[in-house]
Amino acid sequence: MDDLITYLQQFGQLTESEQAEIRLRARENRISKGIYLSEAGKVAGKICFVTQGVFRVCYYNKTGDDFTRYFIYENRFVADINSFIDEIPAAEYIEAITDAVVLEFTKEDYIHLAGTVRNWDEIFKKIFYSVLENKMRAASNMLVQDAQTRYLHFLEHYPGLANRIPQTMLASYLGITPTSLSRIRKTIR
Repeated sequence: MDDLITYLQQFGQLTESEQAEIRLRARENRISKGIYLSEAGKVAGKICFVTQGVFRVCYYNKTGDDFTRYFIYENRFVADINSFIDEIPAAEYIEAITDAVVLEFTKEDYIHLAGTVRNWDEIFKKIFYSVLENKMRAASNMLVQDAQTRYLHFLEHYPGLANRIPQTMLASYLGITPTSLSRIRKTIR
């Protein structure tokens, strides 16, 4: 729970009573590998802070092939935020790719905290902008870098994560085949 408070305070100050209110509302939940936290076509009912584990955001094409858009791991929020805030069907899936532990907030919790924590909306606005900026930077890199450079960039910016996720999902994220990823890994060892 301390990691959640520390993370939030990177984006705005919280009083002791506000911290206590957040702790009261956060519920720990264990999620098994392979379980979807959010599914395309369904309204996301919660926003979660990851304390252990790794998730991926993905979508499936018409033939059932999956494509990984990005990964979320410890000390970050995970949710289909548009679905959660606007109560519209999610566009993507969020899947636990390892066993995970999260701190959950329902929509009711989120609204309650927005009314009791003076900086709540501002804190989340800053978090959303930070996440969006990182996504845009990553997307730009994917367009201009070759496969090996994308992989090296991933290793540099997400140390240790490559060893925790299946090679097929990492290859999908990098926009290459698993065979190409194996070749790249062999050349940089």
